[in-house]
Amino acid sequence: MHKIFRLISFVLLVSILGSSCIVSRKKYDEATKKAMDLMDENSKLKTKVSSQEDAMKKQSDLIAQLKGNIASQKGIIEALNGRIARLKDSIANGDEQIQSLEAKLGTMGDEKQKTSKELSSTKELVAAQKKSLEEIEAKRRKAENDIADQRRKLEEQIASQRAQLDKLQSFIDQQQKATEELRNKIAKALEGFTSSELTVTRKNGKVYISMQEGLLFPSGSAVVNKKGKEALAKVASVLNTNPDINIDVEGHTDSIAIHNKTYADNWSLSTARATSIAHVLIEEYNVSPEKLVASGRSQYDPVADNTTSEGRAANRRTEIILEPKLDEIMQMLNGK
Repeated sequence: MHKIFRLISFVLLVSILGSSCIVSRKKYDEATKKAMDLMDENSKLKTKVSSQEDAMKKQSDLIAQLKGNIASQKGIIEALNGRIARLKDSIANGDEQIQSLEAKLGTMGDEKQKTSKELSSTKELVAAQKKSLEEIEAKRRKAENDIADQRRKLEEQIASQRAQLDKLQSFIDQQQKATEELRNKIAKALEGFTSSELTVTRKNGKVYISMQEGLLFPSGSAVVNKKGKEALAKVASVLNTNPDINIDVEGHTDSIAIHNKTYADNWSLSTARATSIAHVLIEEYNVSPEKLVASGRSQYDPVADNTTSEGRAANRRTEIILEPKLDEIMQMLNGK
């Protein structure tokens, strides 16, 4: 089940990544509400996965219960077999008595009437015992058939769930392979840049391209410089040959508040930088806008300590987050 939890990380932002818009300051509040709605939807998906795990737990409990029922039914069958054996012995004894009484009728004239009554009573007893034997054997056959039906249904349920889990795991493996291949392509395309300018990593089923402020923008500006455009051109060349990728551009700042004529605060700057990169990718390098989302995170998603100059420099970054589409996995989670 651990692998199912790995799936959840693939779908956390899938709906957000599927939308295509470029977030402006005017639409920021609306985008924030949408993000909260999507986070709520993600929580529901987690609940659904948890429900599937609970269902598997219940199936395991049912298996244990059915095994107990089978053992109990086997005990009942053994007891019924014992009764059958005793009844057969009793019937055999009754037949012997009948034969003995019939012999006496031929040799005991005075006791004929008494013997006839005993014979009739014994025959009735034997008939009743034979009927009881038939009923017991019918119950035994029914118990055996019930056990066989329960075992068959349980095996079918287990096989169905195992097939579904195998299929889901196959999709997850495919997505992980596709993500790793995408990371390798991006890393190869950006080999000419240093680790102090950008990094390419894979985590939570996504590829993160983290570009430092110095590579992309002048301080306090959202205008992409020449070297930044060179890096974006290489990223776009990979994106344009891999159409089934969702793209999320996120702007980040340090914790020092900005106040200038263009940007009122860090939110405005981070959003403007993300939007600026989105414009470059779309307008200059023909990246499809339908699969791109731009957003600003201000200072609220740091990767380093804002109390040091090095940490603040690391936090002034723009991330391009890439994720292969998860349509097949989402359909399985939704029961399709």
